[in-house]
Amino acid sequence: MRHGEVHNPTGLLYGRLPGYHLSELGRRMADRVAGHLASRDVTHVVASPLERAQETATPIAKAHGLDIATDERLIEAENIFQGKTFGVGDGALRRPANWKHLVNPFRPSWGEPYAVQAARMLKALEAARDAARGHEAVCVSHQLPIWVVRSFVERRRLWHDPRKRQCTLASLTTFTYHGDTLVTVGYTEPALDLVPAHLHAGAKPVKGKDKAYGA
Repeated sequence: MRHGEVHNPTGLLYGRLPGYHLSELGRRMADRVAGHLASRDVTHVVASPLERAQETATPIAKAHGLDIATDERLIEAENIFQGKTFGVGDGALRRPANWKHLVNPFRPSWGEPYAVQAARMLKALEAARDAARGHEAVCVSHQLPIWVVRSFVERRRLWHDPRKRQCTLASLTTFTYHGDTLVTVGYTEPALDLVPAHLHAGAKPVKGKDKAYGA
């Protein structure tokens, strides 16, 4: 699961920075997904250590009478632009000193390699599978790592247009295993009606909106 909307009024790319919590809308999203999963056979809930992921996992764990486990491998991707606004006209890209970080979008050169993200996320999924073997687990993570591991298992290239990630706020990307073998990947959006239109997959950015940077 991708976490819900974050309170980020200044539009920073917050990445792994502490102190970024769910907005009121984000909490509603988390509650919506908890309701959606209430009848599922969930026996394990695990989240990234970042606050927004832990807060998203809370109502899900509560609905199933579970404690939240924490797995560092579910954390957001590293990014050199963390803590900055990101853009050409009003952000980090207008400074020539930052251009050196953009030389290789295929790796990418500005942050944690896609292959490294895919590997750690796959290990986290396998650990959750083992913890809930025969049942279901919920892992709460972040948009980029979720999309990268999905792309990896579906044998797509890992570099991509960020605007086209199919991983909206509070969405569920489902990895189904038969024994130890991953057999299917699914995708649902239980809280889509709560997600602002400019944050839907493929939507064009809207200047001045409270975006979920580093989500």
